[in-house]
Amino acid sequence: MTRNEKLEKIGLTIEDFYKSQQVSSDLAEVILYSVQAGGKRIRPLLLLELIQAFGLELAEAHYQVAAALEMIHTGSLIHDDLPAMDDDDYRRGRLTSHKKFGEDMAILAGDSLFLDPYGLLARAELPSQVKVDLISELSLAAGSFGMVAGQVLDMQGEGQAISLEDLKIIHANKTGKLLTYPFVAAGLIVQAQQSVQDKLRRIGELLGLAFQVRDDILDVTASFEELGKTPQKDLAAAKSTYPAFLGLDGAKNFFNQTLDEAVDILTDLEEKTEFSGGEIQKIIESLRLNG
Repeated sequence: MTRNEKLEKIGLTIEDFYKSQQVSSDLAEVILYSVQAGGKRIRPLLLLELIQAFGLELAEAHYQVAAALEMIHTGSLIHDDLPAMDDDDYRRGRLTSHKKFGEDMAILAGDSLFLDPYGLLARAELPSQVKVDLISELSLAAGSFGMVAGQVLDMQGEGQAISLEDLKIIHANKTGKLLTYPFVAAGLIVQAQQSVQDKLRRIGELLGLAFQVRDDILDVTASFEELGKTPQKDLAAAKSTYPAFLGLDGAKNFFNQTLDEAVDILTDLEEKTEFSGGEIQKIIESLRLNG
């Protein structure tokens, strides 16, 4: 199955979940508007590629786990764009949910996308303990001990003098933990040894850090057409960013060093276990910035 076919099946898994039983077709419409907006879907794609890298054939359950992760991420984007948060009119090149459907429906669609993934995960045909662990790890990555807490720290840091270490803590939670989840989840699904799971988690943490540094760089250097959303929002909000701390060239160097470290651990994993990380490395390398 090609990468595009996997991405399509992730979307169809989410659509089938919402179309199979509805209480409000209007709510489903708002949810699917954001789900169907596109995007790289790097988190669920990483999960599927990691499962295959361990030699497993992809099953419906694996797509359900991947879909649950993408639902959480999409819900976070809906809420992130709200006037009380980053206040953006565009996401992925088109109107944000609250601009299209109103703030009330956008808030409720985001709520649904935060809650429904756990029901989808519970349906997956996986060992019970694996499902419990997957649900627990997703909650830790997304909620008060992960993404949501990171969002709070990020908002509180606007216009404040914070340290580079503070910035790393913010982004380790706001962005990093949800990007780490595919690596953690894959280790749980294949029931890898703890030492292998530890290496997977570390790769995910490094990739999450690199992803945020990349986002900070693009906020400064990319156009609306390239981003699909309003550029230089961090600058306007007086947020601390990696380019602000390290300079643009310094941030680019730090970004590349972080990706290099992730690749080194990935290579070590390939050499010492039955793991084929070629596709994962392709995804990592695709994040590199030109120039």
